[in-house]
Amino acid sequence: MADLTFRQVRSGNGANHAQRETLRSLRLGRIGRERTMADTPQLRGMIRTVAHLVEIKET
Repeated sequence: MADLTFRQVRSGNGANHAQRETLRSLRLGRIGRERTMADTPQLRGMIRTVAHLVEIKET
């Protein structure tokens, strides 16, 4: 299975509570933080929730 690399590019300020908690679950929290995780349906769902705050690359 491929990995996904995602980076936070916008602030979570002004986002609703569920979106802020999703950022926390993805281990993001500051602009510029980058994580690589295995591509799973659960991860895709979390990224879909905060798609306007993150940038995604497949690796």
